[in-house]
Amino acid sequence: MNRYIKYLISIVIVGALGALFYTKVYIPKSTFEVITPSVGDLEVRIGGIGNVGAKNIYTIGAQSAGKIIALHHDVGEWVKKGELLIEMDGVDLPEQLAVMLATLNKSKYDINALQDEVTNLESQKRLIETTYERYTKLKNEKYASDAEYDKAKADLESITASIQATKARIGSAKAAAKIAQKNVDVIKARLERLKVYAPSDGYIVSKSAEVAQNVLPTAPIFTIVDASMLWVETKVDERVSREIKVGQKAEIRLRSEPQRAYKGVVQRIEPMSDAVTLERRIDVAFLELPKPFYINEQAEVQIEVKRLHSVVKIPLRVIVQESGEMGVWVAEAGHAKFVKLQEVGHSTSEIAVSNIEKNSKIIVPDARKKSLSNGMRIHL
Repeated sequence: MNRYIKYLISIVIVGALGALFYTKVYIPKSTFEVITPSVGDLEVRIGGIGNVGAKNIYTIGAQSAGKIIALHHDVGEWVKKGELLIEMDGVDLPEQLAVMLATLNKSKYDINALQDEVTNLESQKRLIETTYERYTKLKNEKYASDAEYDKAKADLESITASIQATKARIGSAKAAAKIAQKNVDVIKARLERLKVYAPSDGYIVSKSAEVAQNVLPTAPIFTIVDASMLWVETKVDERVSREIKVGQKAEIRLRSEPQRAYKGVVQRIEPMSDAVTLERRIDVAFLELPKPFYINEQAEVQIEVKRLHSVVKIPLRVIVQESGEMGVWVAEAGHAKFVKLQEVGHSTSEIAVSNIEKNSKIIVPDARKKSLSNGMRIHL
């Protein structure tokens, strides 16, 4: 009799444990939350990941090799077009310029002095011409001797030769002045090339040299970004890129500010795709400038390509992948059924589909519960 009692007690305990497992484990593990699709408009967006860049990024360096004597700006500063950025050491160019200016001034002084001399000689010539004409007349009338006439003629020829010689010296002085002016211009140009100015309004994002450092003409010193055309260079899959057009609105989220959405617009679409990644480059310009901004910072872009009206929508969070296919689990007569989605378009949080009824019961996946399979018994 005691043995039967033990069997009975064992059966009761097993039954109690089974009931406990069924109610406390099995039922919760197979009970799922369900949602129904919504119907309404959907803003279709195409997303991509890229990096902050710009249409115009200027690498600024010296035009000639030498030592830097002054840097007038630093990283993180804004500059205006034409502002002085860099000054290089001219070595002996200032002294050469001073010598050439002195030579030029001397040539100009010589020209002025010789021109005054010509004026004086021409005044003398007029007097000598009068004397010569008088002696010519007197000689013809036999009142002057040949010697007096010859002297008057010789004086006229002499003063004429002096004037011609002085004018030749003026020409030589002018040529010397011209050469000196050319040398002055050349030295000034060389001195001017020792100064580097900002090519446009912009923001300095990097500095690669310091004062007193010797640099080569090819060495970068500053990198300046023209912030008027700051954009995100994003890559979009070729399969969806055809929907993107220049001028479409976009939303930009920087990695450093994921909570803030910057307004943007599609500025440029590269006509050549990447043959390896099968992606197309899309440049999305900022309509509002982040300050400060960082070149090459990662950013996420969402481009608004079109609006769908009165479509069936489901949240992206309920979509799962089964055997390589994207779809949702639908509850039908207490069992789970996987339905492959026929997408019409999607936004950042919803997807519009054409093969899901608006009154369907879509199972919300839950990693804490049993894995779903076709035909599996479920509780709602």
